[in-house]
Amino acid sequence: METTTTSEGKRGKKRGGDERMEVEELPAKKALRAEMRKVPVPPHRYTPLKESWMKIFTPIVEHLSLQVRFNLKSRNVEIREGVCLDGKPTNPEYLQKAEDFVRAFICGFEVEDALAIVRLEDLFIDSFEVQDVKPLKGDHMSRAVGRLAGKGGRTKFTIENATKTRIVLADSKIHILGSYQNIQMAKRAICSLIMGTPPSKVYGTLRTMASRASERF
Repeated sequence: METTTTSEGKRGKKRGGDERMEVEELPAKKALRAEMRKVPVPPHRYTPLKESWMKIFTPIVEHLSLQVRFNLKSRNVEIREGVCLDGKPTNPEYLQKAEDFVRAFICGFEVEDALAIVRLEDLFIDSFEVQDVKPLKGDHMSRAVGRLAGKGGRTKFTIENATKTRIVLADSKIHILGSYQNIQMAKRAICSLIMGTPPSKVYGTLRTMASRASERF
């Protein structure tokens, strides 16, 4: 009887010891993994990034509780998971928001416009090239880009105001920031202009689409 009791006690202690080891090891493995995102910075955006660094750094660190730095060697903005004030790990969605925010600035959007990605939900960036819509070269390409901007940027501003988006024209590349539905409206207008539709007709179509959208909501 004594032998049986002793062996059961030993087995009980062994099980208890194994359970304690499992509980202690798991958090240690998780703590080693900190996800990182890298956003490459082209040479022409080095100076704007340097001038606006504090405006980019502050919301990422203070509002999203993430770590961020500009790696001078690789020329990447590196964003890494951090720890909130209550000791809990940051929300995984914050890492994506921070990456999209930095990427928007690198594309050419103003910091104030790019910040909307951090503050609001369901905002995206859609990027495409004039060549994706219509194969153009030389003067034809220049004229198409000129039609998109308009005199003094009037056409671009009109599309932005009608569709509640922000647009960046970078040579033959076009970047649109906004909600999915609004991006599609702006994209249709831009594609029509590239194809040669007169701006006045595009404005009329935009007004119709905008009024329908407002009625729906």
